[in-house]
Amino acid sequence: MDNADRPAIFQPMTDKTDILIVGAGLNGLTLALALADGGLSVRVVDGAPRPDTTPDGAAAFDGRAYALAFSSRRMLGALGLWDKVRRDAQPILKITASDGRPGEGPSPLALHFDHAEIEEGPMGFMVEDRHLRPALLDAVAAHAGITHEWDQTVTDQRIEPAGVTLTLLDGTTRQGRLLVGCDGRGSGTGRRAGIQRIGHPYGQTALVCALSHEVPHHGTAHQFFMPGGPLAILPLKGNRVSIVWSEQSAEAARIGALDAPAYLEALRPRFGDFLGEIRLEGARFSYPLGLSLASRMAAPRLALVGDAAHAIHPIAGQGLNQGLRDTAALAQVVIEARRRGEDFGREDVLRRYERWRRFDATTLALATDTFNRLFSNDNSILRGIRDLGMGAVNALPGLRRGFIREAAGLTGDVPLLLQGRPI
Repeated sequence: MDNADRPAIFQPMTDKTDILIVGAGLNGLTLALALADGGLSVRVVDGAPRPDTTPDGAAAFDGRAYALAFSSRRMLGALGLWDKVRRDAQPILKITASDGRPGEGPSPLALHFDHAEIEEGPMGFMVEDRHLRPALLDAVAAHAGITHEWDQTVTDQRIEPAGVTLTLLDGTTRQGRLLVGCDGRGSGTGRRAGIQRIGHPYGQTALVCALSHEVPHHGTAHQFFMPGGPLAILPLKGNRVSIVWSEQSAEAARIGALDAPAYLEALRPRFGDFLGEIRLEGARFSYPLGLSLASRMAAPRLALVGDAAHAIHPIAGQGLNQGLRDTAALAQVVIEARRRGEDFGREDVLRRYERWRRFDATTLALATDTFNRLFSNDNSILRGIRDLGMGAVNALPGLRRGFIREAAGLTGDVPLLLQGRPI
C-alpha cells in the first residue's frame, strides 16, 4: 500500500509538547500526571511563583484541607500518590446533617450516614493541603514526561488546525496539540476561547479555618444548615477539624475582621459544645461563593477542567472530587484516542469528554444551587419540609445507601482511574 492509500492517522509533531495545561492547582497537577503516565508529553504553565519550602520539606499546618471521595482516593492510588499521604489522611466514617440555629443546637431529625452501609470502606478521607499538594508537586517534578513552569502568565492563545500556541508575558511562546484550562472559575483559557459563562453570586462568603478540640471526633463529619448558610465540620487527624462556614457576605466580612478570641465567640453558638473546648489552629481564609458554569467544556484543541468548567457551592463538599472526575475522564479520552491513532485535539474527540462529564457536572451544580436556596434560610415552612425530608431518608435504608454511594463517587459511568485502575 503506498502513502496515498494509507489511512489519515494524525502523525506526532516531535518538536511540540502534546499537552499544554494552564494552571498548577490540584486538578492541573493530577491531570499532568495522568496524561504523562499514558505516554504523552505535558507542559504545565502557572502564573504563581514557585512555593517556598521549609528546610526539611515539611509545610506548617495552616488549616486548609480537602474532602476526598472514596473514588478520588482510588485515583490517587492508581497514580502512585496515595501511599505518600495515607498516613496523614483521616477516614470519614460517619456523616450527620441537620437544621440548626445559632445557640439552639441541631434538629433532632438529623440525617445519619455510616460507612458500614457500603462494602468498599470509608466514604471518603480528609487530607490536608500541606500533605496533598507537596506529594503532587514532587511527583510532577520527578516525572520525565512533564515540564512545569512557574511564574509564567499567559497573555494570548492561538488555536490552529493542527495545534495551539500560547504567548507568555515575556513574549515567548509554547506550542502543543491540546490546551487544557485548569485555571479556576475566572478561567482566562476559556475567556480567550470565547466560551461564555452563566451563573450568579450567592451573596455568601465561606470562612475557612481549623480548630483543635477536647473530645475525639471519631471520624464523623457534621453539616449544620444555618439561616446564613451551611456550617461544615470535617474531621482531621488527631483532635482537629476543618471548618467551612458559609455566611451572608456582610456578616462574614464583619466576622472575618475580628481578632481570634472574638472570631471564636461568633463561631461557638453555631458550632456547639459537642467536641468540648475549641481553639483556632493555623490560618483563617475566606472565599466568595457563587455558581459559575462554562457554556462548553470542550472546543477545538481546548478543554476545561474543574472550576474552569463548573464552580459550585461547597455545600456538598464535592468541588475537588468533581474536578478529579473531569481529570480522570479527559485523561482516558485523550490517551485512548492517541492509542487508536486519532488526533486527540480534534473537537469530535474532545466532545466525548464533554458528553461524559457535562450532564453529571451540571446536575450537581444545579443540585447544590437548589440545596443552598432551600437550606440557607429560616423560613418555618421550608424548615418543616426539610425536617420531613431528612426523616424520610433516615427511614429508607436503600435511599440512604444510594446517597452514600453517590457521595463516595461509586455510581454512574466511572472513569478507570476512579476505579483504581490504570488507563
